[in-house]
Amino acid sequence: MAQDKPLPVPDPVTQPYWDGLNAGELRIQRCRSCEKAVFYPRALCPHCGSRDLGWITCSGRGTLHAFTIAHRGTPAAFKGSTPYVVAMVELEEGARVMTNLIDVDPTPEAVKIGMAVEVVFEKASDAITLAKFRPR
Repeated sequence: MAQDKPLPVPDPVTQPYWDGLNAGELRIQRCRSCEKAVFYPRALCPHCGSRDLGWITCSGRGTLHAFTIAHRGTPAAFKGSTPYVVAMVELEEGARVMTNLIDVDPTPEAVKIGMAVEVVFEKASDAITLAKFRPR
Protein backbone atom coordinates (compact mmCIF):
# COMPACT_ATOMS: atom_id res chain seq x y z
CA MET A 1 0.00 0.00 0.00
CA ALA A 2 3.02 2.31 -0.21
CA GLN A 3 1.89 5.20 -2.35
CA ASP A 4 4.08 7.98 -3.64
CA LYS A 5 1.66 9.10 -6.36
CA PRO A 6 -0.80 11.94 -5.81
CA LEU A 7 -4.20 10.74 -4.62
CA PRO A 8 -7.70 12.11 -5.19
CA VAL A 9 -9.34 14.23 -2.51
CA PRO A 10 -13.00 13.29 -2.02
CA ASP A 11 -15.58 16.05 -1.62
CA PRO A 12 -19.27 15.86 -0.63
CA VAL A 13 -20.37 15.10 -4.23
CA THR A 14 -17.78 12.37 -4.86
CA GLN A 15 -17.69 10.79 -1.38
CA PRO A 16 -20.27 8.04 -2.20
CA TYR A 17 -18.05 6.94 -5.12
CA TRP A 18 -14.97 6.66 -2.87
CA ASP A 19 -16.98 4.98 -0.10
CA GLY A 20 -18.13 2.38 -2.64
CA LEU A 21 -14.59 1.66 -3.83
CA ASN A 22 -13.44 1.28 -0.21
CA ALA A 23 -16.27 -1.25 0.25
CA GLY A 24 -15.29 -3.17 -2.91
CA GLU A 25 -18.13 -1.78 -5.04
CA LEU A 26 -18.03 0.33 -8.18
CA ARG A 27 -20.77 2.94 -7.79
CA ILE A 28 -21.84 5.50 -10.36
CA GLN A 29 -24.67 7.98 -10.54
CA ARG A 30 -27.87 7.46 -12.51
CA CYS A 31 -30.17 10.35 -13.30
CA ARG A 32 -33.69 9.73 -12.01
CA SER A 33 -35.10 12.14 -14.60
CA CYS A 34 -33.59 10.82 -17.84
CA GLU A 35 -32.33 7.47 -16.44
CA LYS A 36 -28.88 7.83 -18.03
CA ALA A 37 -25.71 6.69 -16.30
CA VAL A 38 -23.39 9.46 -15.16
CA PHE A 39 -19.64 9.35 -14.52
CA TYR A 40 -17.67 11.24 -13.10
CA PRO A 41 -19.71 12.17 -9.99
CA ARG A 42 -21.32 15.60 -10.20
CA ALA A 43 -24.22 17.67 -8.90
CA LEU A 44 -26.08 18.01 -12.23
CA CYS A 45 -26.90 15.45 -14.90
CA PRO A 46 -24.79 16.25 -18.00
CA HIS A 47 -27.54 14.80 -20.21
CA CYS A 48 -30.64 16.71 -19.02
CA GLY A 49 -29.47 19.15 -16.33
CA SER A 50 -31.47 17.52 -13.53
CA ARG A 51 -30.28 17.62 -9.94
CA ASP A 52 -32.09 14.33 -9.24
CA LEU A 53 -29.11 11.98 -9.29
CA GLY A 54 -28.96 8.71 -7.38
CA TRP A 55 -26.26 6.06 -6.93
CA ILE A 56 -26.21 2.54 -8.33
CA THR A 57 -23.75 -0.31 -7.83
CA CYS A 58 -22.30 -1.47 -11.13
CA SER A 59 -21.52 -5.00 -12.26
CA GLY A 60 -17.87 -4.01 -12.67
CA ARG A 61 -17.85 -5.35 -16.22
CA GLY A 62 -17.26 -3.34 -19.36
CA THR A 63 -15.59 -3.01 -22.73
CA LEU A 64 -12.38 -1.20 -23.60
CA HIS A 65 -13.52 1.86 -25.59
CA ALA A 66 -10.17 3.65 -26.08
CA PHE A 67 -6.63 3.57 -24.70
CA THR A 68 -3.17 5.03 -24.84
CA ILE A 69 0.09 3.64 -23.55
CA ALA A 70 2.12 6.08 -21.46
CA HIS A 71 5.87 5.65 -21.82
CA ARG A 72 6.95 8.71 -19.84
CA GLY A 73 5.97 9.35 -16.26
CA THR A 74 5.21 12.93 -15.43
CA PRO A 75 5.28 14.03 -12.65
CA ALA A 76 8.26 12.26 -11.13
CA ALA A 77 6.08 9.94 -9.00
CA PHE A 78 5.01 8.07 -12.17
CA LYS A 79 8.47 7.54 -13.69
CA GLY A 80 8.96 4.05 -12.26
CA SER A 81 5.50 2.94 -13.45
CA THR A 82 5.97 3.23 -17.20
CA PRO A 83 4.81 1.92 -19.52
CA TYR A 84 1.18 1.83 -18.34
CA VAL A 85 -2.19 1.77 -20.08
CA VAL A 86 -4.59 4.69 -19.67
CA ALA A 87 -7.99 3.37 -20.67
CA MET A 88 -11.54 4.52 -21.32
CA VAL A 89 -13.89 1.72 -20.29
CA GLU A 90 -17.56 1.65 -21.23
CA LEU A 91 -19.41 0.01 -18.36
CA GLU A 92 -22.31 -2.36 -18.98
CA GLU A 93 -24.46 0.30 -17.28
CA GLY A 94 -23.60 2.82 -20.02
CA ALA A 95 -21.16 5.28 -18.45
CA ARG A 96 -17.55 5.61 -19.60
CA VAL A 97 -14.79 5.61 -16.99
CA MET A 98 -11.19 6.79 -17.34
CA THR A 99 -8.94 4.29 -15.60
CA ASN A 100 -5.81 2.16 -15.88
CA LEU A 101 -5.78 -1.24 -17.54
CA ILE A 102 -3.62 -3.66 -15.53
CA ASP A 103 -2.57 -7.31 -15.76
CA VAL A 104 -1.93 -6.97 -19.48
CA ASP A 105 1.22 -6.44 -21.53
CA PRO A 106 1.22 -2.67 -22.25
CA THR A 107 1.61 -3.04 -26.02
CA PRO A 108 -0.73 -2.32 -28.94
CA GLU A 109 -0.57 -6.03 -29.80
CA ALA A 110 -2.00 -7.07 -26.41
CA VAL A 111 -4.45 -4.24 -25.71
CA LYS A 112 -7.42 -4.24 -28.09
CA ILE A 113 -10.41 -1.92 -28.45
CA GLY A 114 -13.54 -3.92 -27.64
CA MET A 115 -11.86 -6.33 -25.23
CA ALA A 116 -13.94 -7.39 -22.24
CA VAL A 117 -12.67 -6.01 -18.92
CA GLU A 118 -13.58 -6.15 -15.24
CA VAL A 119 -12.93 -3.90 -12.28
CA VAL A 120 -10.28 -4.58 -9.65
CA PHE A 121 -9.84 -2.55 -6.49
CA GLU A 122 -6.42 -1.22 -5.54
CA LYS A 123 -5.98 0.06 -2.00
CA ALA A 124 -3.85 3.23 -2.35
CA SER A 125 -4.12 4.46 1.26
CA ASP A 126 -6.31 3.88 4.31
CA ALA A 127 -8.86 6.33 2.89
CA ILE A 128 -8.57 5.80 -0.88
CA THR A 129 -9.15 2.73 -3.03
CA LEU A 130 -8.75 3.07 -6.80
CA ALA A 131 -10.80 1.34 -9.49
CA LYS A 132 -8.63 -0.23 -12.17
CA PHE A 133 -9.58 -2.74 -14.85
CA ARG A 134 -8.08 -5.95 -16.20
CA PRO A 135 -8.94 -8.22 -19.12
CA ARG A 136 -11.85 -10.55 -18.42
